[in-house]
Amino acid sequence: MIDVLDEEKHILVVMSGLRYCPIICPGDSQKSTRVVTQTPHIMDTASSPYQVHLCSNCPGDTAYYCVSCPCDLCSQCKKNHVKDLQTIDHDVVLHRDKINYIPIQEICVRHPSHVYTKYCEPCQVPCCINCQTHRKHTQIDVKTAYKTKRQQHRGTIHTIRSEALFYRPVLLTGIKADVKTCHTEFYPLQSEMLTKAQRLKNLIDYVVYDPLNNVFCYFDFKHRCKKQKIKMSRHIVRLRRYEHKYVQPAFTFSALQFLSFTKTALPQIHLTLHTRQLSMTESLNKEDVMESLSAIQITERGNRRVGNQCLLKLTSGAELHQSLTVTGVDRCHHVSYVTSDRVWVSDWISLMLTDTTGVPLHRVEDSCIGKGLHTVNSESELIYRDRNFNINKLSNDMKTTTTFIEKTDSPWGPRCVYWSPSTGDLLVGMYNNDTETGKVSRYNQSGQLTQTIQNDNTGRGLYRIPNYITENNDGDVVVSVLYKDYESGAVVVTERGGRHRFSYTGHPSGSVLRPLGICTDALSHILVCDHRTDTVQMLNKDGQFLSHLLTKSQEMRVPQSLSYDVNTHRLWVGSYKNNKVCVYRYITRQDALTDEHRPRPDEDLMFSSTPAV
Repeated sequence: MIDVLDEEKHILVVMSGLRYCPIICPGDSQKSTRVVTQTPHIMDTASSPYQVHLCSNCPGDTAYYCVSCPCDLCSQCKKNHVKDLQTIDHDVVLHRDKINYIPIQEICVRHPSHVYTKYCEPCQVPCCINCQTHRKHTQIDVKTAYKTKRQQHRGTIHTIRSEALFYRPVLLTGIKADVKTCHTEFYPLQSEMLTKAQRLKNLIDYVVYDPLNNVFCYFDFKHRCKKQKIKMSRHIVRLRRYEHKYVQPAFTFSALQFLSFTKTALPQIHLTLHTRQLSMTESLNKEDVMESLSAIQITERGNRRVGNQCLLKLTSGAELHQSLTVTGVDRCHHVSYVTSDRVWVSDWISLMLTDTTGVPLHRVEDSCIGKGLHTVNSESELIYRDRNFNINKLSNDMKTTTTFIEKTDSPWGPRCVYWSPSTGDLLVGMYNNDTETGKVSRYNQSGQLTQTIQNDNTGRGLYRIPNYITENNDGDVVVSVLYKDYESGAVVVTERGGRHRFSYTGHPSGSVLRPLGICTDALSHILVCDHRTDTVQMLNKDGQFLSHLLTKSQEMRVPQSLSYDVNTHRLWVGSYKNNKVCVYRYITRQDALTDEHRPRPDEDLMFSSTPAV
């Protein structure tokens, strides 16, 4: 487990087990700098003057460098930089990774007269030239190992910096509140546990006592049986002696007379049936023991989470973050977000993967014409409908295409798809050309049909022509539906179980809505493109109109397709008129969680042997 409570100074150390040093930054004549005297434990030279970069935002000393901006950052400004949603996806590295830094060589714990120079790959530990155990193993330079480890854990480090450390104040507040109630909550349970424990102890004591009085009597039982066996043996010997004396020589007695004689002449022997056994009494039974052991149960509830309502809020309006022109498509009928710098865009003919510069990275050759016909799962795999109405899956390395759901002879065909992050299911909007009706089919991760949503509570069809489909945070299925005339439609919302919740037909009530692209955000808002007004409308989760998030602008004339980035909380909007995709920001983080103490100008940058991240 990674401890993030120590201001992320030990993140890389905890994850990889590889320690490395902080740095001393050489000066830069183009920036104001501060002279720092090197302490004896860092280098062999007792005192060496060095110039240290200053932060681009404040008088603090530079410890980090943003490759994306670019700019120099102190420790505090780095925290704000990676938490701000505007710069949350920027590549922030240690300043030593940008320049030729002077490392602190660490002393080998096994050979104090030597320093670590190599890294043993099989053992995953640093070693020196005298470490005999690792000589026969594969070794690499310790600097190379550090860079490799850091690259491997880059995503985790970024998540800790931008998410975990941001959530920490809210989580700690909840934990402190729980601690206050722990005593009153646990005292009754503790008393009950003590009572049950005492009862169980009494039962155990009884079980231990009972053998002393019952099991050990088995030895007396054996002794009595042995005495009776000896007595019976002697009786048999006497019978044989009488039989030899009175029957065999002269046959003067008949068998009947002999038996009559032995009955009266010989002493009688009485056999005793010994049935004493060990058994549990009524006061000690299996039910008592099981009740004592299972009366108090512990239920695992998972990790503590923070609701988005506590972390995020709406800004005063949508702000354009960036725009890109996608090469290879004429229009942007649908967009599917992959990462902060990659997105799938499709028109009537092509399905292209592009980066934020608009350069095409990959093209899907067998894609089908349509609108909401592709989505991306948690593994960054593309799921799309091909020309044969099959639903295929393209691996994230773009090398393998597999058929996820194969088209059957049914008149129903897929018209739009959406992968659910919460369940891993695939929601498919289906259309029947024969009956001109639609439905929603849910498939599990194995491609098996698990649910069909088609009619409302009165039996009327919910969907005419499903164009785009998505899912809200509470599991509601949200579908952009066009009517038969293609000039009007509705946003149809059902619960995860299929019960119809509402249908939104426009604002104000009674107006006409021609819905196209649709998505939901982290605050459970429903966003829909209205082709009649060329706007993006924002609804709450219950279908109430909130605002026009986007209106006609020079950047986005006619918005048609939407995709929400759950990591950076940005909205990708594809244009109906051209091949332009615009990225907007309209959600920010709560001010209370981003206000951090800034270092004073006179606070010096402290160098230590503890690595920073």
